[in-house]
Amino acid sequence: MFTTKELLDKVNQYIAGWKFSRRPEGLYAPIEYVLSMGGKRLRPVLMLMAYNLYRDDVDAILPTAAGLEIYHNYTLLHDDLMDRADMRRNKPTVHKLWNDNTAILSGDTMLVLAYQQMALSDKAHLKEILDIFNRTALEIGEGQQYDMEFETRDDVTEDEYIEMIRLKTSVLLAAALRMGAVLGGASAEDAARLYDYGIQVGLAFQLQDDYLDVYGDEALFGKKIGGDILCNKKTYMLINALQRADEAQRAELTRWIEARDFCPEDKIRAVTALYDAIGIRELCDRRIAYYFDCAGRILADVQVDADRKEVLDRYVASLMNRNV
Repeated sequence: MFTTKELLDKVNQYIAGWKFSRRPEGLYAPIEYVLSMGGKRLRPVLMLMAYNLYRDDVDAILPTAAGLEIYHNYTLLHDDLMDRADMRRNKPTVHKLWNDNTAILSGDTMLVLAYQQMALSDKAHLKEILDIFNRTALEIGEGQQYDMEFETRDDVTEDEYIEMIRLKTSVLLAAALRMGAVLGGASAEDAARLYDYGIQVGLAFQLQDDYLDVYGDEALFGKKIGGDILCNKKTYMLINALQRADEAQRAELTRWIEARDFCPEDKIRAVTALYDAIGIRELCDRRIAYYFDCAGRILADVQVDADRKEVLDRYVASLMNRNV
């Protein structure tokens, strides 16, 4: 079994080895820029881990794993543009460093490059891999659309939010695991279990992201705390606060949501205090633990020796800052 670091190094070396010989440079330079930013490479590493449960020649699926990473970064290019985000991984976003049109066109090109890498998958499994990828890409678009629609709605339910983050976040993690399992020769039952495991992990990850945006340590979280509060983002935290608040708390929360002229620090402090009073912190932490525990039970049923599953189990636990 490979360690997490060994798998991450393999992904980074494979991506770093690409040399874009096509022109114009203005199309490909932003792509090289985005892919050089690094990051956790969570999705390709998960794919390699799932494959490594069954086979040891992980280099054989590096093109497929890299294809998924290119696709993920393509979505980030467009997400940053839609969100008018200035920074990504502490560096200027493509639309800020170049312009909006470049972000759109280079992003579209990345989607094609992702398919080129996917097409290098083992021919015996190519159709199944492309079917998983196509379904996942459609679902992510659906999740993004729901997220956009939620911005203008005041009646978003918890169930709707969970479905949105399943589509927008979980399915790509789940697809990475399923692809790795399929390419590794896993049974259909194990491939399905690893997909379901990825769904639960993704839900836990996104809820933890919501939680850390309010209660995280900025130095560890990697971005300013309270951003979701300032833009009234319909997170698990806000949705449940509105549903569970008493009349006075709901009025106060609504006042901050509708405020147009305010001190950012005051709004973050006031809304966080309301979350504390309503019990949102504990509620969210329990839901994160629920999804994390569900994931663990599903992984336990995967028909592979426990010692081979331990690397994956500990990797996910480390990302969640939880013990296994």
